[in-house]
Amino acid sequence: MVYGRNLPWKTTLRISEGRARVRTSGLLRLPSARGYFSSPLANSTWVSTGWSSTSLALGWDSSLPATLTTTTAAATTTTTATGTAQTLRFGNHRKLFVSALQLKEKPPPKGDGSEEIIEEEVDEEAKRKEKKDDRVDVKVDNGDAKSGNGAPSLGEILKGGAGGTGGRGNGGNDGASSGSSGGRRRGASDRALSKPTIPDIYPQVMALPIAKRPLFPGFYKAVTVRDPEVTAAIQEMMKRGQPYIGAFLFKDENADRDTIESMDEVHEVGVFAQITSAFPVHGEDGSLTAVFFEEEVERKQPTPNPYATSFLKKHKISIADVENLVEDGYDRKSPVIRAVTSEIVNVFKEVANLNPLFRDQISTFSMSQSAGNVIDEPAKLADFAAAVSAGEVKELQEVLETLSVEERLQKALVVLKKELMNAQLQSKISKDVEAKIQKRQREYWLMEQMKGIRRELGIESDGKDKLVEKFKEKAEKLAMPEAVKKVFDEELNKLAHLEAAASEFNVTRNYLDWLTQIPWGQRSSENYNIKHAMTVLDEDHHGLEDVKDRILEFIAVGKLRGSVEGKIICFVGPPGVGKTSIGKSIARALNRQFYRFSVGGLTDVAEIKGHRRTYVGALPGRIIQALKKCQTENPLVLIDEVDKIGRGHQGDPASALLELLDPEQNSSFLDHYMDVPVDLSKVLFVCTANMTDTIPRPLLDRMEMIELSGYVADEKMAIADKYLAPQAREMSGLKNVDVVLQKDAIEELIKSYCRESGVRNLKKQIEKVFRKSALKIVRDLGEAAPPEEKAMTEEGKAALIETEKRTERVSKEEEGKPMNMEKETCEQPRVPLAVPESVHVTIDRNNLKDYVGPPIFTSDRLYDITPPGVVMGLAWTQMGGAALYVESILETALTPSSHPALERTGNLKSVMKESTLVAYAFARSMMVQKFPENHFFDKAKVHLHCPEGAVPKDGPSAGITMATSLLSLALDHKINPTIAMTGELTVTGKVLRIGGLREKAVAARRSGAKTIIFPVDNMSDWLELPENIKEGLEGLSVSWYGDVFDLVFKDLDKDRARNLWQEQLKEENPDKKASDEHDDD
Repeated sequence: MVYGRNLPWKTTLRISEGRARVRTSGLLRLPSARGYFSSPLANSTWVSTGWSSTSLALGWDSSLPATLTTTTAAATTTTTATGTAQTLRFGNHRKLFVSALQLKEKPPPKGDGSEEIIEEEVDEEAKRKEKKDDRVDVKVDNGDAKSGNGAPSLGEILKGGAGGTGGRGNGGNDGASSGSSGGRRRGASDRALSKPTIPDIYPQVMALPIAKRPLFPGFYKAVTVRDPEVTAAIQEMMKRGQPYIGAFLFKDENADRDTIESMDEVHEVGVFAQITSAFPVHGEDGSLTAVFFEEEVERKQPTPNPYATSFLKKHKISIADVENLVEDGYDRKSPVIRAVTSEIVNVFKEVANLNPLFRDQISTFSMSQSAGNVIDEPAKLADFAAAVSAGEVKELQEVLETLSVEERLQKALVVLKKELMNAQLQSKISKDVEAKIQKRQREYWLMEQMKGIRRELGIESDGKDKLVEKFKEKAEKLAMPEAVKKVFDEELNKLAHLEAAASEFNVTRNYLDWLTQIPWGQRSSENYNIKHAMTVLDEDHHGLEDVKDRILEFIAVGKLRGSVEGKIICFVGPPGVGKTSIGKSIARALNRQFYRFSVGGLTDVAEIKGHRRTYVGALPGRIIQALKKCQTENPLVLIDEVDKIGRGHQGDPASALLELLDPEQNSSFLDHYMDVPVDLSKVLFVCTANMTDTIPRPLLDRMEMIELSGYVADEKMAIADKYLAPQAREMSGLKNVDVVLQKDAIEELIKSYCRESGVRNLKKQIEKVFRKSALKIVRDLGEAAPPEEKAMTEEGKAALIETEKRTERVSKEEEGKPMNMEKETCEQPRVPLAVPESVHVTIDRNNLKDYVGPPIFTSDRLYDITPPGVVMGLAWTQMGGAALYVESILETALTPSSHPALERTGNLKSVMKESTLVAYAFARSMMVQKFPENHFFDKAKVHLHCPEGAVPKDGPSAGITMATSLLSLALDHKINPTIAMTGELTVTGKVLRIGGLREKAVAARRSGAKTIIFPVDNMSDWLELPENIKEGLEGLSVSWYGDVFDLVFKDLDKDRARNLWQEQLKEENPDKKASDEHDDD
């Protein structure tokens, strides 16, 4: 019985082989009948896949007739139906598309209107005629299929051949059995299967380029076509029943096009292939994927001629003339061919044992042969070996182009050998990895067993229990607050219930470790002895009386109260004045632990307040780390460079310091990692900065500021003699050598080499002097020095003997070990060179330049005698105070026709430029008031300059200096070079308060000034200056610029000043001027 037209038929298709001309045959199995298609396929064809068994689903409609012949035990039945085969789905994800099946139509008989038509035809003559055709005979004997000649297949040789799923499939195609049938063909007779009609000569085809690797005979290749013209051409070819193309390999592996623009782009030899399937690409409109099956090897010709494919001319595609390539004749019994074939089979065996996928492909190939013995088809074997190998594209193309079977076999063997080497390497790597994994698993299993046995025997308890006990013991020794104790108990309980392998276990363990390392309730005993503290501070630093007095006040308050609270102190001063080192001395004087960290350039808030525990590798902030390291609640924490703290995308650390440095808040400081309040009220915070301008105002308000000014010459002298010279002597190895650095040499260093506010550069120069002295001593001793062995001390001898023993012991232990093992080494201590007592080195003012070079500063002042328009001012910088000269000159000669102007240079910033304009305006006003006859500023073009030009300058404190310089130029009067001045000037002549008077006074004294003029509002600052700074200086305070004028111009000739510049500004006689012009003409 046959189902109706509109119902789907489920069938099983067996395809015999794939040749140059495809011969197709199908065995159709229905639920109640056995049958086969027995009609040539005119417009489309069944194509061999090279697989022994294939499943397909045919969806039928009423558009096309088809004839089905069924065979039963009694008779043969022919059924006529209409339909279109839509999709063929193969087991290995291979697809075929058949556009139409045109079979002989049988008109349905008139009757009951049934859609089923069954006709019985028994024609012995027709059956005999079918048997004469070229066909494949299927012989069934108790469900077994045997090959025609009984020769072994490649699958049998490799012992991995694939048979049918139900019955047994042995041998080639001629003896293939239906794996799904599995049983007897109840009385079925032999049936002849027809060949498809494929043209023998197809000289002109559409040329389609392919990439990556060539297509080989007997194999499929899926190609995605995106060119609309090529897509349309393929669809039209399939509609016309001519789905044939020429597939040629791109020479460029990265090429990705659907047309060939030049013959040089592709290899000359390609394949004649049939399009077996074409379906749209998902997600890409206008694209399709075509599956090709190779038919013949062909050679591309350059010039196309009109043939049956002329309908493709309307499409913008590549069309090429081709010719079929016929492989050279060969002798199957040739020893070379048989030997190479056997070697290929042996390599197949080895690869199949290493790669299961290879074994499946070999089994498929063995069942797709037309011949039963692989020796009979060496050409196919060579193509198969190249097709399944992942060789280089060039080698695979050479195999395809080679027509000599013997050469093709040899080239295929080379490619296959490389595949074997690759498979062996993969197998070795896989085995090594498996061995390592198995070893680790075995070790882990044994360790777990050993732990279990130890726990059962009571030899050792779980490591987690010991950890919990350790934390409990630590907590008992600490005076944790109640809130912290509660958190500790919760975390400890969590740790006890966590598995050791859990990720949370290590997080909780680290947290408990930090929680128990903070010194809760532990403080160091402080020193309340003021005399002892003063002695310690004087030992390390000279001067710094303000700092020392503040520390003594701190101790006195603590002694009266009985307890000491933490404070926040900030030292502000130029570099090299001892801000950081005084912090260490304070900690030693108070008997506190010392911890220092710098916040210069810091941009991450987590450095101050820590990371959240949720982050991997989270840590507490630097303050919690300081408590852990010091193990006391009252250390001295030095926060260095607070004026250089940064700001980044991770937050503002300066804002994070607000909570830390606020005495009202730091008693319950909350670190992000600890997440419990920590009392920092007992910590003494000492901050350092070079300037206060860049410190945020809220942070500045929380700190007690102590300014450290620069050192004057006598202070530097004392520091060098008491601290710097002895340290440099010891560091240079001259502690016991008679090397004398005289005081006049130190004075010369301070005066001519080191004029900065601090002593850092002075320290470098003194170290340089002693290093040069050491070099000179070693050179002078030369070979006359006694050997080092004789000069060895007792300690050196003992150390040398111990080293020799250790070396001998290590040498004995290393015996028998491999020579390439690294041996432990021990550096022998160097014995100091003994310098005779007769060696004396003296450094004084005269020979100092032999050690440090020529002087940098050759005079005390920039100007020994100042010309008119030059005045010494004073400035404050981060390096301390400095002398700032203001220079004014007349750019052009004064004439009645000249115009007034003011030019300003010297890298002046906005505030100082405004101060320049104010001074210029006031100077013009004062000249009008005091000397109205002097018209200098009405006609003069003045240039005002402030050296050095490379140093940026800003601030209003040079106002009176600029006004004095302009007036000195206008009055043509020289200012006393020993007078220095500073003060802000208003347009009305009022002199305002300035800052940094101490630093400016130091700079004035260093520059050789004897008189310093400053605002009267700074008189309190002047009175607070130490006497050693004011020594040799006369301080004069002023309220208005008139006071300054009286001090610096007291010897001015006023009559001369009134009549000055009149000759230059006198108008010429008009008659004389006209006569001069006439003479010029």
